[in-house]
Amino acid sequence: MGINRRDLLKSITAVAGAGALCSDKAKADANAKNDPPSKPNVLVFLTDDHAQWLQEAYGNTEVQTPNLTRLARNGVRLSNAFTTCPICSPSRASFFTGRMPSQHGIHDWLDEIKQSYESPWLKDQTLISELLKEAGYHTGLVGKWHCGQDRYPHAGFDEWFTFWETQYPHAGKQNFSDNGKQLQVEGFQSSLFTDRAVSFLKSHRENATEAKKPFFLFISYTDTHIPHEQMPSDLVDRYQSATFRDIPVEPFPVSHGSTNVPISTDPAAEHAMRQQYYAAASSIDREVGRVLETLATLGYMDDTLIVYTSDHGLNAGQHGMWEKGNATSPQNFFDESIRIPCTLSWPAGEIPRGLDCDLPVNHCDLFATVLDAAGATPAAATAKKINSPGQSYLSHLRGKPEGVWRDSVICEYGNARMMRQDGYKLILRYPYNGVHWASEFYDLKADPRETTNLYANPSAEYSRIIARMSKAIDDYFVIYTVPEHDGMHLETQPVTSTFIPWLQPLEPKK
Repeated sequence: MGINRRDLLKSITAVAGAGALCSDKAKADANAKNDPPSKPNVLVFLTDDHAQWLQEAYGNTEVQTPNLTRLARNGVRLSNAFTTCPICSPSRASFFTGRMPSQHGIHDWLDEIKQSYESPWLKDQTLISELLKEAGYHTGLVGKWHCGQDRYPHAGFDEWFTFWETQYPHAGKQNFSDNGKQLQVEGFQSSLFTDRAVSFLKSHRENATEAKKPFFLFISYTDTHIPHEQMPSDLVDRYQSATFRDIPVEPFPVSHGSTNVPISTDPAAEHAMRQQYYAAASSIDREVGRVLETLATLGYMDDTLIVYTSDHGLNAGQHGMWEKGNATSPQNFFDESIRIPCTLSWPAGEIPRGLDCDLPVNHCDLFATVLDAAGATPAAATAKKINSPGQSYLSHLRGKPEGVWRDSVICEYGNARMMRQDGYKLILRYPYNGVHWASEFYDLKADPRETTNLYANPSAEYSRIIARMSKAIDDYFVIYTVPEHDGMHLETQPVTSTFIPWLQPLEPKK
């Protein structure tokens, strides 16, 4: 496929086409670096509810995220990165396990109810932390986990610093799990997480035994998650005069059912919420900057694979609504809900700088890519057990692609499955406890805002496309489903939350 250039923030070279991977100059720069480290340090930022559109590096003209833009400039910006599920717990589990929800068994966010919280959701899964630890890594998690039994350190993690029970509030009295012991402290949550991440990095450098190993550090901030409040006042003030011009003004499309989080009828209240959401992105950016500064001070920048991504996207007025996949009944797969930011930089690893890559990728692919870079790809027997649909895209980023990349992405959420391919989006919905919502089909080239559902009355051409995509979805889940975790049989599985968006209509908030 052809290679095209375009300006992106004056420094990012855009490359179009799923097979077009880097410019000639980028290839030359990559080839000039010989013998990249076989085991780089790995730093993964996977934040909460940070939509792809809410970054300078992805074209937002008002949000201020200079450190995240710096990461994109120093490496690769993946323009077609998607979640596996537009809600937190299932998508996070996909990164940790390399599997789809119908394989790992978490199909919705885990509410802080006893049955959900205490269930050992990923007990029988092979985690990326285990594979990296077996490959000789010193491993740590700082921030949100939210895949069950949060307070207890999970397999493969040497260090564990997360929530004791709930992730709220953003500021004030914090209730953390410090390697399984309760720690209560006052302060701004993300800054406290950064303090701990910095401590991990410094301790790693200072400990003679650990310093001989590469490290894997997973950091997850929650600033961009509701409630949209409590962000640092200096950051909120930056957006006092913002127009939020990157958010389209549009009504909620009735073809998608109903939403309980419509845009506010009070312009001042709506402006305040958007100020907080934009300030949250800037807050995360500031914390990322502190971590990057520590990496530089310790001499780790060149030999560290740095990933910035999020669990899923979010609407902040797009489609006349707020929030993500569970903000509507039935659950939605709006592009703003499923598109995620994803940038990777690794100066010593033959990953060119300033590359824009449009391969369609997801969390399972990131799982495979991190393991590939770390020399920790599982042995055949373990790989067969995991049965991940993920593929490493590392060779593509290096300009030496191995094999042809797929042209589609598949997501699932509860009893619905979505495929996005060739400018079309198909959402197949299945019955649950006597409720069966209509399936959906959108021609994104003619209807990019997904306002007209063509599934019930398609043209002959659309009928052929729907049949082809339906078969592809069915064939995919024949391979990537564990029967006891199948999204088609949710009624036999453990309860995740008290609200099920595909079961009942939502009541709009007053």
